[in-house]
Amino acid sequence: MLSRSLSVSLAVLTCVAGLAIGLAGCRSLPPSKPASEWTPEEARGAQVYQQDCARCHYPTTTQGLHGPGLQAITKIKAMPSGAPPTDERMTVAILHGHGTMPGTAIPDDQLNDLLAYLHTL
Repeated sequence: MLSRSLSVSLAVLTCVAGLAIGLAGCRSLPPSKPASEWTPEEARGAQVYQQDCARCHYPTTTQGLHGPGLQAITKIKAMPSGAPPTDERMTVAILHGHGTMPGTAIPDDQLNDLLAYLHTL
């Protein structure tokens, strides 16, 4: 009887320890900057995003739509392509496309605003 009780206790303890280790490895992404705190450049970038990007990319989740979600895209170590999320790499992807994503020709001022907005995600 004592050994069965000990076995059950050990099994429960093992499950709890495994759950704790698993949860410690899961890190949530940082939240997006609230729209009320956006600079004018970031607000203009949000408009560019809605016009040119939102039909394929969710801004506040990593869940995909037609392309990957972009939450914290500038705060992670690597983009879905595996490349670091530098402004230069994002600019190339935006202007020239990547994989099934078509390139988008936008003026430099709108591109700079869009990059500013992407940093708020």
